[in-house]
Amino acid sequence: MRSRDYVEAARAQGATDTRIIARHVLPNALAPLLVQATLDVGNIILIAAGLSFIGFGAQPPTPEWGLMVSEGRNFLMDQWWVSTCPAIAILLFVLGVNLLGDGVRDMLDPRLRERQ
Repeated sequence: MRSRDYVEAARAQGATDTRIIARHVLPNALAPLLVQATLDVGNIILIAAGLSFIGFGAQPPTPEWGLMVSEGRNFLMDQWWVSTCPAIAILLFVLGVNLLGDGVRDMLDPRLRERQ
């Protein structure tokens, strides 16, 4: 971002580095950071559930979605919902967080606003 035109224009006007960061760089970097953070939350949930599923996460009786899916494997033939419900919860949560991130990107991206 240091070589962008608006940063160079602010520097040419005599703005200090602190002012350039506060008034130009941070507002332009905030939208991509928020979108990346929401996408990372979904990845973190999937990683935590996967580690818990294979036994490297929290140990019983701590409730974790991956552990619930893992323990529910024993009951799949008779009580399929024991494993399926936590798996659906993982799916819905990750999908919801990703859709939230997509909505935030659409809301904060000025290039998308110009097309409408």
